Amino acid sequence: MKKLAISAAIALVSTGVFAKDFSVIRFGTDPTYAPFESKAPDGKLVGFDIDLGNAICAKLHAKCVWVETAFDGMIPALKAKKFDGVLSSMNITEKREKEIAFSDKLYNAPSRLVVKKGTNLLPTVASLKGKRVGVAQGTIHEYYARAHWEPNGVTIVTYPNQDQVYLDLQSGRLDGSLQHAIEADVGFLKTARGHDFTFSGPALNDPKTLGTGSAVGLRKEDNELREAINKAIDGIIKDGTYKKIEQKYFAFDMYN
Repeated sequence: MKKLAISAAIALVSTGVFAKDFSVIRFGTDPTYAPFESKAPDGKLVGFDIDLGNAICAKLHAKCVWVETAFDGMIPALKAKKFDGVLSSMNITEKREKEIAFSDKLYNAPSRLVVKKGTNLLPTVASLKGKRVGVAQGTIHEYYARAHWEPNGVTIVTYPNQDQVYLDLQSGRLDGSLQHAIEADVGFLKTARGHDFTFSGPALNDPKTLGTGSAVGLRKEDNELREAINKAIDGIIKDGTYKKIEQKYFAFDMYN
């Protein structure tokens, strides 16, 4: 009988009966980063990340619950269990990996400087010395700017969210803004408020501060959830769901 009980237990584990049932998954997001996450006029959350999160939940037969949180408070809120994962254009960086775990990569998004047309500013220390550059708090762009520009005479100004960065850029209180290029293009430059502004120089490259792609941020101890989300990501890529969502927002390959 004892041997039978042990055999039954092994069989249950091998068939996944003991696997956790993720009936509800709560994602933290900051809806100020169109086209990744923003609010429609009716208040509904929309965007590339939102659609990806809903697709991940659908693969896991789970209900998606979205918790709006300021980006700089995402990791503390995740650790405090206010939600189960961060799905808000969060890049994988060495600094963040000391605090949280990440799913497999969701996409890559280059980072670029935005300036007023005709200023001829470039994303270099020589060009930006004595200037004011705005970044959203707690982002990879703040990490990059503080590591490379601030020690060399560039004033870095932080804001609770990206929309406030753009407001000060428009008013002339900032000389430039550093953020994801796609977010800047769709959420600012291609809108009426961004008419007088443009990208400056090439995309920046520094894996240590800018990371190696965006993913779902998770608590280190939640290995089962991480494995389930990774399986779902793989599933939506293989069945074409990822490509359909991508084509809804972009005319190019976001994954690579």
